[in-house]
Amino acid sequence: MADTGVPARSSVLAPSAAEIVVGLLGAVVISVVANSLIALIAIRFIPEGTDRVGLAVVEYGPASVIGVVVGAIGWYLIRRHTADPKRVLRVVVPVSVLVSFIPDLGILAGGATFVNSFALMHMHAVVAAATVLVLVRVLPLSKK
Repeated sequence: MADTGVPARSSVLAPSAAEIVVGLLGAVVISVVANSLIALIAIRFIPEGTDRVGLAVVEYGPASVIGVVVGAIGWYLIRRHTADPKRVLRVVVPVSVLVSFIPDLGILAGGATFVNSFALMHMHAVVAAATVLVLVRVLPLSKK
C-alpha cells in the first residue's frame, strides 16, 4: 500500500479545534432546519389570531445555537472532569432535556396552545439529539 504521507487518525487522538467547530456548526444547521420543519407543521395547527410563541426563526434560531453551545460546554466539562462520563451523561442529557420543557409548560399555562408548547418541547429534543450525535463523534467518551 502506498504511503500518502498523512498519518492514520487514531480514536485516541484529540480532535482539532476545526473538527469540533465544523461538527458544532453541523449540529446547529441540523437543529435549525429540523426546528423550522417543526414550526411549519405546528403553525398549520394553531388557529389564526392565536399567539405563536417561539415558532419564528428569529426566536428558535438563536435558541438552537445557544442550546448546542451550552450542550457542548457541558459535554466537555463532564468528559474532562468525571471518571465515567458515559454514565454521567446518560443521566445529565435526559434530565437537561426534561428541565428545558419547564418554560414550554409555562407558556402552556400562560395561554399558549398545546400544539405550540408541544412543538417547542420537540425543538428542545431535536437540539439535544443533534448535539449529542455530533459530540459523540468529535469529543468521544471513554472511561478514565
